[in-house]
Amino acid sequence: MQFSSYAKTLAAALSLAVVAGCSSGGGTQDGDQQNAGMNSGSSTQGMSSSSGASGQGTGQQAQMPSENRVYFDFDSDSIRPQYESMLNQHAQYLQRNSSTNIVLEGHTDPRGTREYNLGLGERRANAVRQYLTIQGVPASQIEVVSYGEERPAASGNSEQAYAQDRRVVIDY
Repeated sequence: MQFSSYAKTLAAALSLAVVAGCSSGGGTQDGDQQNAGMNSGSSTQGMSSSSGASGQGTGQQAQMPSENRVYFDFDSDSIRPQYESMLNQHAQYLQRNSSTNIVLEGHTDPRGTREYNLGLGERRANAVRQYLTIQGVPASQIEVVSYGEERPAASGNSEQAYAQDRRVVIDY
């Protein structure tokens, strides 16, 4: 009798351990959502302080460029001249705010192999990095990451959707 109740208790404890172990895998996604919420909250905070209505803004936050995407031609890592002005604004902001770091996220459309697209995304992000460093931004403020085709901006298989996917996102 005692052995049977001991076995039942042990089985229940093991079942709880298994369930607890399985649920901890989902915690990563919840943590990502919380981090995303923190990032969006800091963006909102930055926007409210830049509006000047609260009077708490530092003044430098208001100068952060609002545009943060550089689009590329098919199979190209050359920065189009139309984005130079925007990149110059980012360079000026980063020089004035030396404690601010950015991540340059390179993306591609789904055409090409996964390996090729990861390389192309990295080349695109490095092209933006090189442009910013030439403008005087220390390389230590810039991190480069390539997502290749893994994070499309648009769904569909049209040239318009592909054009939105070929980008570098500047993430503060």
